[in-house]
Amino acid sequence: MKRPDYIYFDLDDTLLDHKRAEKAALRDIWYHYDYLRKISTVKLQNEYQKVNKLLWDEYGSGKIDRSELQRRRFQETLENLGFDGTVHREMGRRYMERYRMHWHWVEGAEEALKDLSRRYRVGFLTNGFSETQKLKVRQFGLDRISDHIVISEDVGVMKPDPRIFEHATKLAGVDAAGILYVGDSLTSDILGGSAVGWNTAWYVKEPNGEEAKKAQFIFSDFAELTAKLLD
Repeated sequence: MKRPDYIYFDLDDTLLDHKRAEKAALRDIWYHYDYLRKISTVKLQNEYQKVNKLLWDEYGSGKIDRSELQRRRFQETLENLGFDGTVHREMGRRYMERYRMHWHWVEGAEEALKDLSRRYRVGFLTNGFSETQKLKVRQFGLDRISDHIVISEDVGVMKPDPRIFEHATKLAGVDAAGILYVGDSLTSDILGGSAVGWNTAWYVKEPNGEEAKKAQFIFSDFAELTAKLLD
């Protein structure tokens, strides 16, 4: 893998531990609403994640808008579990409040980003709602070290749509072949970036043999990434 001219990082579950925050927020929801004690926290988490993924797929394909996604994810989760779904708005607001309280860096990511940003121009390319992702950017000081922050809601398409990568390429001001994208999702990040000519570094714990061929570099610890790019 050659040295890049520009590095884009994914946010959720690459730099910031979204899954951990989501699970913790749902656990807080479970504690707050007594009637949810009829089920386990794991059951609530699993059902929410299943519903939320399906709704994000619909949102990404343009079948539903942001407000419908936000309305339906707790409504359908509750109804699927046998509860009254009419409290979804209150629960959704409480979830977002708790979710923000549980944001944390992925282990090793903060140090790696600081070290790499001293050597390379960096930016961030993420799916998600603009308001939420910009809160993360400000809270973790990412706006102080980045040239560009590209959020799917602002662009109008989600990864792996090539248009969001092409937009980010123009912002970076370098050839696509000079960009390295660091992400955790095989489909959204690695295949999406590769499709427009970017190089990719895949943050993954246990890739299988065939999947491992999709990225130029694979790492499970951020120290491996910094060693590769700073040696």
